[in-house]
Amino acid sequence: MMTDDGETTAEVFFVQHDVRYRWIVDGYEWEILLYPNVLDSRGLSTFVALRLIFLSEPRAGAVRTTLRSCLVDQEGVHKPRHENYQTITFRKPQDSSERIKLEGFGYIKDGSFSVQCTLDVLRELAEETDPLKKLYLPSSDLHLQLAQLLHRETRADVRFLVSGESFAAHKAILAARSPVFMAEFFGDMKDKDMESAVFKALVQFIYTDTVPEFRQQEWDGEAIYTDSAPKLEQQEEADTKAGTVMTQHLLAAADRYGLDRLKLICAFKLSGGINVDTAATTLTLAEQHNCPELKARCVQFIIKTSATLDAVLATEGYKHLEASCPLVVIDLLRSARGSKT
Repeated sequence: MMTDDGETTAEVFFVQHDVRYRWIVDGYEWEILLYPNVLDSRGLSTFVALRLIFLSEPRAGAVRTTLRSCLVDQEGVHKPRHENYQTITFRKPQDSSERIKLEGFGYIKDGSFSVQCTLDVLRELAEETDPLKKLYLPSSDLHLQLAQLLHRETRADVRFLVSGESFAAHKAILAARSPVFMAEFFGDMKDKDMESAVFKALVQFIYTDTVPEFRQQEWDGEAIYTDSAPKLEQQEEADTKAGTVMTQHLLAAADRYGLDRLKLICAFKLSGGINVDTAATTLTLAEQHNCPELKARCVQFIIKTSATLDAVLATEGYKHLEASCPLVVIDLLRSARGSKT
């Protein structure tokens, strides 16, 4: 199965010969060569290996890439294996990477397994014959290296217990990114009163400056016309609701730990999904965590029409707003009255 962003998942059965998969990324043709029957020192097939092969002519002198690969549990019980990161430069057709070995214990079941590969084309490198010509730096992959450091827990020196789940991290990185973490490390506050998924996303942002949970899901347009369309719509609605709740909690966490950029990202995401069910809750959040633009968006939505106002006043979120932010309720009703004059 292939996607437009260069990610491919392949399921194969154990065979004696190799298996090849081809796909196109950034206009270039690539091939993944799978070695599905790799033996360990005991003669057991507990490893899967792969190799990336470049099949096209580079438009410039060379093509620099990053290949991320991992094994995925076909039943969804176990988390994906930690990704293997490889930065590879290709200069001519049939250039290939070194053989990449992935440990398959627990992910090879009934003679089959699933491998997920993501290929990023970073930059085309021009061949320079004159050393005095301008040099071109490749794109930064610092976020990939730090993510790998976090996932592998290499030399981690602090551990947090969040909702019963343990997280290892590095004091220096956390403290450099968050003034609150800097202050906390002078005490002994390691237990966090937040959901583990929220804390995991928070730490992921600290290390990589990205929030993978915010990647928008893409739906197959043809599925709208099939019998499974209602189920897909229900699932999409449930995912949207869960994503909104996650973003609300993450905004509060970002404010708590002084991560202003993450806070703005969350506020922007919430402002694009305001509806009757979320307006009052998001308004409460915006007031409590000093997000004036998000607050203005919520008020604008609530007082848009009398019907919208009445619907929002009937929600549980409004009851919470009324109890926790009474002054905001007064301003809201004044704004609604003013919009009718």
